[in-house]
Amino acid sequence: MTSEPTSAEHAADSDPTALRARVREVVAGYPHSHRAFADRIGLDATKLSKSLTGVRRFTPVELTRIAEIGQVTVNWLINGRDDAETVAAAPRRAARPPERAGGDRYQQILDAAWELIAERGFHAVRVADIAEACGVSAAAIHYHFPGRDDLLTEALRHSVRQAFDRQVAELHSIDDAHQRLLRLVELQLPESPGLRREWSIWLQVWNESALRPELRVLHGDSYTRWHDTIARTILQGQRQGVFTDGDAEELAVRLTALIDGLGIGVLTGRPDRSVRRMRQVLHDFIGRDVVGDHGSGTPA
Repeated sequence: MTSEPTSAEHAADSDPTALRARVREVVAGYPHSHRAFADRIGLDATKLSKSLTGVRRFTPVELTRIAEIGQVTVNWLINGRDDAETVAAAPRRAARPPERAGGDRYQQILDAAWELIAERGFHAVRVADIAEACGVSAAAIHYHFPGRDDLLTEALRHSVRQAFDRQVAELHSIDDAHQRLLRLVELQLPESPGLRREWSIWLQVWNESALRPELRVLHGDSYTRWHDTIARTILQGQRQGVFTDGDAEELAVRLTALIDGLGIGVLTGRPDRSVRRMRQVLHDFIGRDVVGDHGSGTPA
């Protein structure tokens, strides 16, 4: 299991001046106007300017959008390095997408493929559908994704990068492991349209991996990242004295399995499953099995 962030690394991620400088670098590299960049991240230009000058702070959602638009990682924005140790375990493959010719077009195609696969299913999506969604030719799709299977593997990597960026943005300022674990659970609930799409991609990858061994390495690496994030958070809570003693790896296995099973029930429309019930069951497990005698489990 990957070690926890050191105090020096926590100090690095609290440097707002350096973060703003890196955001300015991303904004400077954007091919359109300052106002257009602000629109892309859901801000008006005045609020973007205030954030760049330190009058207001970027929210986690804004940092995630900035990283996506700039094709960088939230880890780089906050810490200055893609491989900096964080509260979340980085993907084993490079978190920052590799430089590609026609990077904007590649990202446009990947975004469209990701959304279509999530909403319609991998086997129902044709290259022609993606080309139509992007307003390009089928040849342009094949240039970036030579084989149709490449679309699914890159859709999974895209989901993993999004989850990692979201976790780093949301968790880097939360020191208490109990609060961090509850926030990790919240970030995994299939409540918003975007998170339901991520879950849809995962469900399809699970199915394809069961049938096609060549996908299992990528799937295993991606899932290990999520398991390690949970396990290191539990281990940190034990060191802080807020979690009960026990095997952090075993607790992570049980918690991730519970998240998976409950999430599948929500996504497949089980009548006795809901996001609200999923949240409560997970909070109950954390309070009973992870926190134990050290607290009440679910804070008010």
